[in-house]
Amino acid sequence: MSKEKERLRKSKFKTSSEIDIESVYGPDNWSADKSYGTSIGAPGKYPYTRGVQETMYRGRFWTMRQYAGFGSARESNERYKMLLARGQTGLSVAFDLPTQMGYDSDHVMSSGEVGKVGVAISSIEDMEVLLKDLPLEKISTSMTINSTAGILLALYIAVARRRGIAADKLTGTIQNDLLKEYIARGTYIFPPKPSLRVITDIFQYCANEVPNWNTISISGYHIREAGSTAAQEIAFTLANGMTYVQSAIDQGLDVDSFAGRLSFFFNVHNNFFEEAAKFRAARRLWAKIMRERFGAKDEKSWKLRFHSQTAGSTLTAQQPENNIVRVTLQALASVLGGTQSLHTNSMDEALGLPTEKAATIALRTQQIIANESGVADTIDPLGGSFFVESLTDRLEQEAVDYIRRIEEMGGVVKCIESGWIQREIQTAAYQFQKAVESKEEIVVGVNAFIQDEPGEPDILKITEEVAREQIQRLKKFKAVRDEKIVAQHLERIRNAASANTNLMPAFVDAVENNVTLGEIADALRGVFGLFRETITV
Repeated sequence: MSKEKERLRKSKFKTSSEIDIESVYGPDNWSADKSYGTSIGAPGKYPYTRGVQETMYRGRFWTMRQYAGFGSARESNERYKMLLARGQTGLSVAFDLPTQMGYDSDHVMSSGEVGKVGVAISSIEDMEVLLKDLPLEKISTSMTINSTAGILLALYIAVARRRGIAADKLTGTIQNDLLKEYIARGTYIFPPKPSLRVITDIFQYCANEVPNWNTISISGYHIREAGSTAAQEIAFTLANGMTYVQSAIDQGLDVDSFAGRLSFFFNVHNNFFEEAAKFRAARRLWAKIMRERFGAKDEKSWKLRFHSQTAGSTLTAQQPENNIVRVTLQALASVLGGTQSLHTNSMDEALGLPTEKAATIALRTQQIIANESGVADTIDPLGGSFFVESLTDRLEQEAVDYIRRIEEMGGVVKCIESGWIQREIQTAAYQFQKAVESKEEIVVGVNAFIQDEPGEPDILKITEEVAREQIQRLKKFKAVRDEKIVAQHLERIRNAASANTNLMPAFVDAVENNVTLGEIADALRGVFGLFRETITV
């Protein structure tokens, strides 16, 4: 039997969310349920199916924000300057695991991990080196950090102050999304309730002191990397967002005082049309949630603004040049879906940290899409496609059904504590892996179109010398401090944590007085305790 006939014999064509795909779409099968997507609306108008701005990329392109950070602060600073010189329009900082987990580089728990998957930041001195000669008042900086997000933001503010830059001139984002850490990623420190309290403290502080900063990037990216479907990514991400909003309201904040600074972070996977539709569905559903459920009155509070990143889990170590094609298609789907900011992965990331050449190709991919493809010349060019509108409607419906189930079980925190959300993702990941192994899903170069590989490619490696230098510098930094002042600031942090006083002012004052990230995290561990995950089978 020919391959063509074999493919036609498939009983069902489906998206990654198990949505059946018809052979052709028209007005009669646009949507199975007309309560969803009764009107696609206009760009910049509620419910924002077609985009959050009226002009979209005709006004300006999305921010090209390449995620980078490795080794020492000095090396990362050099990479940022290289990317900016080559046309990147925003910074995005990756931190090493000790920084993410609240340990200084000289802590025993940091052994073997300093500078390996991101830059090592323990002190204000490290942050000053990381940001050296970068125009903080002119560029937007995104920091992918969660459990220690408030401390890293405090370090950023403190460095700006030393340069005479007021906090209200700073623009950027901290990820600050702890719920997805419990669900999918694992770099949590404290239990959910105190983590939500710290997040709310950041919302409140930034509303008054750093008004142009996005205080959270509610992340579906890692949920998708863990194996979820597109529909689950929407549902679990927006359910987390609803939990953060409700937590802030419960603390007495007016929804319109902070909701306009919420942002989102989504994955872009391989199923091209489903991914573009996913962003349209998420945008429309969030607008409805904010206006109808939470009663937000400011239009800014209704708008889902998001950063996107191409899918690291789809990159293959086999035939790594193929990853350039995967990343290009994913980036194009993101742009057609209306992203505000985009990171394109490098072709060699399945092998190690990106080399300079690979990082440049990834940036050039965005620049070619923006300047040569023509897709940015009109707004929402897929709008009105029977297929895309049907997928948008179905994904919204699937997400609403999941959110309803979560609420029936008592909300996101209870679903995390019981392990239910984690099990849903694990099941989806298992089903996909089975499909790959049976060749129902083809991964080029992995289970089909395999070829002998050439010799080992160039890989960027972080030497142990980086850790030795970082630890030595940190010990010198600690040796010349006034330990009495350090102790006073740590006591202030413990008191604020115990008394439910906003922690951010104490964080900023502490790092300005040379208290380290690990010391602050240890003080909080002493008050909040540690989270232990429920093991699911």
